[in-house]
Amino acid sequence: MATDTESRDLESVPNLKISRSENPEIELSFEEVENLYVFDQTGNKIRFGDIYANQKTIVVFARHFLCYMCKEYVEDLAKIPLNTLKDKNVKLVVIGCAPWKFIKHFKQETGYQYDMYCDPDRNIYKCLKCKCEANHTRKVVNKHIKSNAISGILKSTWRAMQFPNEWQGDPSQMGATFILGPGSTVHFSHLDGNSADQVAINDLLIEAGCDTVDFEKDQRVIHV
Repeated sequence: MATDTESRDLESVPNLKISRSENPEIELSFEEVENLYVFDQTGNKIRFGDIYANQKTIVVFARHFLCYMCKEYVEDLAKIPLNTLKDKNVKLVVIGCAPWKFIKHFKQETGYQYDMYCDPDRNIYKCLKCKCEANHTRKVVNKHIKSNAISGILKSTWRAMQFPNEWQGDPSQMGATFILGPGSTVHFSHLDGNSADQVAINDLLIEAGCDTVDFEKDQRVIHV
């Protein structure tokens, strides 16, 4: 995981270097990625840079929508109270790599009510150097995965049967998380090393300056 301790204005630093523990530095051009497009649930094109132009925004790039780990992570994102974000003027966005027509169904499945978009050609994923090979030697403890491997795969298979012969994203694609904006400012960045390597949501909230939330496996709120 790589964290920017100081926000950087990308108008003066167009290429941000992100360092990840066992990997050498990689160079990302946000000037290029800002002008790429995502789709909303009705198929409208949205410029990526406009999503975080006016507000600090947590942007979670998800794996394919049939991944049970991705689904359970988004289910926990859905549990963040609106006021937790609103009080700090922070926005939450999830971007998937499925066709946009699956957004509405995935939001219904997860109970997620914040903004969600899709990048079906994975142009932004590629520009951000998101991984397409899982590093299973990297051991992570994900506090948002509730299913074990067997039950999770069975659940994913059942969900896939509802839309036979239709992909809901590239199964090889790994995700990523950024905290961006307002404007060309990067506060935090993390590229997932494998399918379970998402950032703990409370860690994200802290990075964004928000209060933490109680989750089943990550209870950090002190009740008095």
